[in-house]
Amino acid sequence: MTRLNTFAVSVFLLSISARAASAANLTVVVKDAHNAKGYVFIAVYDSDSSFMKGPPAKVARKSKGVKGTVIFVIPNLPAGKYAVTSYHDENDNGKMDKNSLGVPTEGYGFSNDAQDVGGPPKYSQAAFDFDGKTDKTISFSLNY
Repeated sequence: MTRLNTFAVSVFLLSISARAASAANLTVVVKDAHNAKGYVFIAVYDSDSSFMKGPPAKVARKSKGVKGTVIFVIPNLPAGKYAVTSYHDENDNGKMDKNSLGVPTEGYGFSNDAQDVGGPPKYSQAAFDFDGKTDKTISFSLNY
């Protein structure tokens, strides 16, 4: 390998390690799941324009349902402002079920335990800052 190639490879490897070092892990603790049926889902949003609008979530994860607490780790999340939503899909049909009035019939929750009168909270109510340098843990409860 020539000196120029060795230098180029070294610079490339340094840039990769610098990028990896600039992101930290976000741990999301979802509490108070009523049972071990179905799955618990989370979605991490990075803007008001994408908040609760389906697929544009920055990160989406699911875990087998457990009674009590479900923990998700999002590795290498870059710095930013985020809001997390969660629901417990007890019947495993891939959606949050609602009654005829549009009220959820399965557990749901938001970062900051955010709530709003008459509907889901706004992004600003659920949002939190993540510095991307230090691992952070957030927790909130599911509401049934």
